Amino acid sequence: MNDAEAAAFDPPESPIQTPAARAGLAIYYALVITQTVSLIGSQISEYAVSIAVFRATGHATPLALVAFFSAAPAILLGGFAGALADRFDRRGLMLIANVGFAVVSTLLLFSFAFGAFRLWHLYALTVCASLFAALGQPAFQASIAMLVPDSHRDRANAIGQMSGSAAGVVAPALAGLLYALVGVVGSIGVDIATFIVAIVVLLIVRIPRPAETAEGQALRTAIWRQVFDGFRYLAARPALLGFCGYISSVNFLASAAFVLFTPYVLARTGSTPLLGMVLAVMNVGGIVGALVISAGGRLGSRLNTVMLAIVAVGVFTGLAGAAQTAPALGGDLFLLMFALAFTNAPFWSMMQAKVAPDVQGRVFAAYIQVITLMTPLAYLAIGPLADRVFEPARLTQGWRSVGWLVGFGPGAGMGLMLVVAGALILGLTLAAWAVPAIRRLEADLPDHAAAVAAA
Repeated sequence: MNDAEAAAFDPPESPIQTPAARAGLAIYYALVITQTVSLIGSQISEYAVSIAVFRATGHATPLALVAFFSAAPAILLGGFAGALADRFDRRGLMLIANVGFAVVSTLLLFSFAFGAFRLWHLYALTVCASLFAALGQPAFQASIAMLVPDSHRDRANAIGQMSGSAAGVVAPALAGLLYALVGVVGSIGVDIATFIVAIVVLLIVRIPRPAETAEGQALRTAIWRQVFDGFRYLAARPALLGFCGYISSVNFLASAAFVLFTPYVLARTGSTPLLGMVLAVMNVGGIVGALVISAGGRLGSRLNTVMLAIVAVGVFTGLAGAAQTAPALGGDLFLLMFALAFTNAPFWSMMQAKVAPDVQGRVFAAYIQVITLMTPLAYLAIGPLADRVFEPARLTQGWRSVGWLVGFGPGAGMGLMLVVAGALILGLTLAAWAVPAIRRLEADLPDHAAAVAAA
């Protein structure tokens, strides 16, 4: 093992005592705090726009289309963004992404401020924002291994994941308040201010470049060929590719369920303040789950933890569909997000240990592309299904056969959709866990550190 290869990873037993290790952790947590602030601003803006659009149209379809336009570009361009993350300065790519977000938000603000807003403005700007997100996400994910030693990654990934839930707690309450005080324009202005904070922090910090490994040298080709390196990596590991296919199916169902939450809770409660409270309670569940993970909470191996958590996600998604009051909705969604916290952090910790740091941008981008492959289809289908099929169906005589479970009032149709999605997630997970190659995935994939040491 040469010096460059040795510098490319931190052995799991390394104590966090060296200045470089402490500096890496400090930079990572500074980025997480910045990301949290930025997410709060973005979600304030998103909630304000979502409330305005739902009140103006009364339909779930426009919100589902926003989710579609947010997901599709990342799937198409993720491989290119991953190749860029492995070839260029990852901090610079994140900086470009945040500048792009600020520009997009400014254009949306002008659209509302001058009374020129149209739905197609929102769709077009969402596509632009998604392109910048596709650029920044692989760069951030691939930077974690360079900043955080493996022995601390479960905690670091859990805390990083907590940023989304923390934003989800703060943003709904602030969004409702700001929407009443300053409207959509003021809410978007807050979003722009948080992006400026992120840009300043990224200008200050430094992220180490990974040393080139043998695996990276084998994949060193023209950038247009590197776009497909991540897919070749997954294809060479059939069990991992099969797991990605399973997660893609789960994401299809979960994404369809999650995009319904805002119109569903609004329909069930008829109250914007109650919507904010329910969503805030939901995200507290994510924070509590992340805290448990960061304290060392696991159910066996990392992969075992992920699979059991997805079982719980399926159960609580179904129960949320049967909930008909704000307290019941808040409780079910709290437990759903608590379980969801145990899916992402352990998996990313596992992959950061398995994949060489200098190819993580491409591999992680390919993984994200595969697991989100069917998500845009969910966003396209879910709105029309809710507005034209399930919600009208609750007014028919045949609804009596399911009304005992999900009720008969507004939102009952979307509730049945959540029940069905939860049952399918549960069934898919049990079927995947029955496959021996998936159960042994974590043990069969060699750690990058062990592979380098054996070379």
